Parts: sequence; structure tokens; C-alpha cells
Amino acid sequence: MIASAAVTALAAVLVVGRARHATRHPDPRLRITAEQVLPPGMAPHTPGSVEAYAAALAVPAVLDGLYCHCNCSRTFGHRSLLTCFESDHGAYCDICMGEATTAARLARAGGSLQQIRAAIDRQFGS
Repeated sequence: MIASAAVTALAAVLVVGRARHATRHPDPRLRITAEQVLPPGMAPHTPGSVEAYAAALAVPAVLDGLYCHCNCSRTFGHRSLLTCFESDHGAYCDICMGEATTAARLARAGGSLQQIRAAIDRQFGS
């Protein structure tokens, strides 16, 4: 009986946590540019970093509207996924790099910000 109640309570916490998780995406700022993104020569060259920084340079407005699932907003005060690429942070985080390259690929294919957010949440959300 107690174990059943504990399982039910845990399930409720997980469902509520996931529901809140999907709403954390920031609104992209008007006229945001990639001006603050590290240029290719300054970004560390780790596996996947060249593609990820290129994605940030290509679709800054999309990345500015995405929550980064590595939770760097809590740890480093990042505003959005775009912020990860304004320093070397993005070059050392597989989640940041994966989200950025996925978002750029989906944007090139014509995906809307809502569709991209949903895909990012499915693939990288916890």
C-alpha cells in the first residue's frame, strides 16, 4: 500500500517535472545576431565543435529560442542555447553541440521554431 502510493507520487513528480521542462524555452530576442558567437578560428576544435559553432553562426535566432538541456542556464547563467557558443562552453558539451546541429538541420529543412523545440525536447530532454 505504501509502496504503491510512493510509486504514484513519484510518477506524478516525473510527469509534472516533464511538463514544466517543455515550457522552459526562452523567447528569441528581436534582431538577435550571431555577433557574440566565437568565430571559427577562436572556438576550440573538439570533435563536433566546428559543425556546432557553424550552426550557431547560421541560425542564431533559432538557437536563441531554445533551452539548453545541459542546464547551463542554472550553472553558468546562460540565457539560451545560443549563449553556449559565445564562449568555449559549447565546444566541450555534447548536449550543446548536439542540440545546435540538430536545430540547424531542422531549420534548413524548413522546421518551425515550435517543431524544432519539440524535436530537441524529445531527443535531449530528461
